[in-house]
Amino acid sequence: MTEIDWNLIKSFVTVAETGSLSAAARKLSASQPTLGRHISELEQALGVTLFRRGRRGYALTEAGATLFERGKAVSEQASAFSLLALGSVEAIEGTVRIAASEVVAAYVLPEMTARLGIEEPGIEVEIVASNQVENLLRRDADIAIRMVKPAQNELVARKVTDIALCACAAKSYLDRRGRPRAPSDLAEHDLIGFDRSDEIIRGFAQFGVSIARSGFRFRADNQIVLWEAVRAGNGIGFGQEPLADRDPLVEKVLPGLQLPALPVWLAMHRDVRTSVRIRRVVDFLHEELKRYSAGAALGANSAR
Repeated sequence: MTEIDWNLIKSFVTVAETGSLSAAARKLSASQPTLGRHISELEQALGVTLFRRGRRGYALTEAGATLFERGKAVSEQASAFSLLALGSVEAIEGTVRIAASEVVAAYVLPEMTARLGIEEPGIEVEIVASNQVENLLRRDADIAIRMVKPAQNELVARKVTDIALCACAAKSYLDRRGRPRAPSDLAEHDLIGFDRSDEIIRGFAQFGVSIARSGFRFRADNQIVLWEAVRAGNGIGFGQEPLADRDPLVEKVLPGLQLPALPVWLAMHRDVRTSVRIRRVVDFLHEELKRYSAGAALGANSAR
């Protein structure tokens, strides 16, 4: 095994975990042909067939399943080595990969990272826009901004703030349809909500308003699409209050509506917390996110 290229093992483990070349390619930022070649080279080197190829993807053979656990252990050890090496880097330059929700990644982080670029021009930023909990253990990201506290013991999590949520709509829509005065008035409006999740439906029920999935005239599961639907005048939806406050097209409604706040956590692997570069970005994001939740204009005080 010491003579086998580590990249072949890494590709094998990732294909086994994801079940397909395409999914593994996205995770590793590689091409499908490259991964396919890696699997073939590894099979040739070992003299075994690792996968059964089919229309449903790649399934491990008995030999592949046996080698997978050992390959996974090698993968984790290599990741740990990389994390320790990263933690010892002192220069405030290089790449920092940040995972955040779709809305934060699209509407909040770009202006923050622009200011970071002015203060720390040697830092390059990569953004992972995903609502899934990124696996910091496998270096899918160096830092994660999350609305739940990460549970892994190997991670260091820091509570930043709480972001208020609000009901809101485009001013053009409210001028056309009127402004709701009570939660029960929402049933008479066009509503914007999730397609599959029942989170908003359950929220309505807490206020004594019964609504079915069909009650949302506009439905989507992508949060960016939902926010743009609000801005375009499709109806009343829900969003982050600081985002609504700074958007000239949007107006908040029902200010007395008690909506749960979004807790914001910054997380990183404990092995990289000594990295000057990553600590610098974590501290920067901590202050910027606090300002954002407090309603400070993102474009203000850029020369702090």
